[in-house]
Amino acid sequence: MPRSGACDQRSYELANRLVGNASGAAAVEVTFGGLVLRAEADVVLAVTGAPCPGVPLNAPATLRAGEVLRLGAPTSGLRTYVAVRGGFAVPPVLGSRSTDLLSGLGPAPLTAGEVLPVGCEHGPMPGVDLAPVADPAAGEVAVRVTPGPRQDWFAANSLIGQTYTASSNSNRIGVRLEGTPLQRTREGELPSEGMTLGALQIPPSGLPVLFLADHPVTGGYPVIAYVAAGDLDACAQLRPGQSLRFVS
Repeated sequence: MPRSGACDQRSYELANRLVGNASGAAAVEVTFGGLVLRAEADVVLAVTGAPCPGVPLNAPATLRAGEVLRLGAPTSGLRTYVAVRGGFAVPPVLGSRSTDLLSGLGPAPLTAGEVLPVGCEHGPMPGVDLAPVADPAAGEVAVRVTPGPRQDWFAANSLIGQTYTASSNSNRIGVRLEGTPLQRTREGELPSEGMTLGALQIPPSGLPVLFLADHPVTGGYPVIAYVAAGDLDACAQLRPGQSLRFVS
């Protein structure tokens, strides 16, 4: 199984820092809004990532007992993160509180009426009123890549400069891309090879699949390139129909 965890690590880690949590504290990842939380007691929380209307972003805030937090559809980006001071104290599985889509391990996705326990382990508040972080890009995103182990299965630099759009058939496992198919320069099949976060695998359709947090650990299609680690968080925020351009 992969490491799993937050798709947008930068936003997840910021949310925890803003409420004084350790870096591994459990938070909630929300895809395209729709989450409603009602506080049973006073809690300090932070919302980061894709901005939702009417909700303070990138800043600690207090939600009083009985008050409700509502996340509407974000104005840009795809994934929003909610951290509470003390972390969400759901039971860990194999040392993680993440939900892995492929293996099915970890807590089940949230359902209406579910009660989330809040932990008590935290450090001092950081003393920051607002983190000056840019919202996820709404237009085309330029993504840096490095050569993969099977780049010689395709024409030289065939990926560089290509523009694709994110498919609606994407999830935490990977972003499926739509556009001009890449043509192989050699035939044959591969034995299964190890897969990593950020791998760009090319299935028989010729359309790249960019692996995210819940990626498979092995795969039999050639990997043409890897997305630079610093650009993976932006890829996790791609909305269906949004453009992505590969650069060297």
